Amino acid sequence: MKASSIKNLLPAFIAALFSCIPGLLKAQQKAKPEKLIVAYVTSWSAVVPDPAYVTHINYAFGHVNDAFDGIRIDNPQRLKNLARLKSKKDGLKVLISIGGWGSGRFSEMAATESTRNKFAEDCLRVLKEFNLDGIDIDWEYPTSNAAKISSSADDTKNYTLLMNTIRTKIGTAKLLTLASVADAKYIDFRAIEPIVDFVNIMTYDIARPPSHHAGLYRSGYTSGVTADEAVTAHVGAGMPVNKLVLGIPFYGHGVKGIPDFIDYRDIVKLKGFKKQWDEKAMVPFLVNSEGEYVCTYEDERSIAIKCKYMLNRGMLGAMYWEYSGDTDEGHLRKAVFSGINNR
Repeated sequence: MKASSIKNLLPAFIAALFSCIPGLLKAQQKAKPEKLIVAYVTSWSAVVPDPAYVTHINYAFGHVNDAFDGIRIDNPQRLKNLARLKSKKDGLKVLISIGGWGSGRFSEMAATESTRNKFAEDCLRVLKEFNLDGIDIDWEYPTSNAAKISSSADDTKNYTLLMNTIRTKIGTAKLLTLASVADAKYIDFRAIEPIVDFVNIMTYDIARPPSHHAGLYRSGYTSGVTADEAVTAHVGAGMPVNKLVLGIPFYGHGVKGIPDFIDYRDIVKLKGFKKQWDEKAMVPFLVNSEGEYVCTYEDERSIAIKCKYMLNRGMLGAMYWEYSGDTDEGHLRKAVFSGINNR
């Protein structure tokens, strides 16, 4: 080709190249991984979650059955109803969470290859029967009997074996997730990292008044770990930050006339208390007329800050316990949605 011909074609080539750039940028935006919003929805509540504000619903709870070889589901009809929400939102995932505080028989089930296999086979059955997208294991906690459940020194090792068995049985197309205590104890995260999709860190219930139960950073009202320290602990234990989901409570803890467990919907109705803000921990709290710290909780402001923290740290998303603790208007779930999506 003559030099003059190349010169004539050059402007057209440049124009074509620039015309592709918007499409390439759009493709890059589409390829950007979606941030998750995981809502725990309980069997004992009646509220139907709005799928517009969540990406994943974790149904609480299923349990290890009395024979240690399968799953017992609380209120199975409600689980079926929740699975139908997938028809209202493309991409919505519904999982069953197995366990919860005080839910036992994990230690016995995980202790033998036979019962692990049978349990994993039942996980697959439940996924098919209820049209679910995954299994969330909420064993609180391997090697611990703090919740008055059976435990063994071999639980951590057996937990790893159990998760491997479940993954083998359900395949890679289904999700396998877990709930983890804030300080990252009890589980061998390096061993399970290759086989789990993500970890929901329970960055709440860390303390009671006069301390924060879900403070983001350390302050004079910190007793135990902070949410920031919890994330760091999980990374140090071997779980990549982009597989971590930050837990947010839709409830608080109270003393001196306020219930130990109190939903946010009821906190906002309290009278005779003054709201305070901890500039270091980045969370609110209530004091009574004597100035005593009497309630620890989250609000829209603290949630917005937590979501920004999550995005800046490169985490996968946010999780909250639990959906029905919010107001009817959805102040907290909307705050999570807006914070995660930078709105």
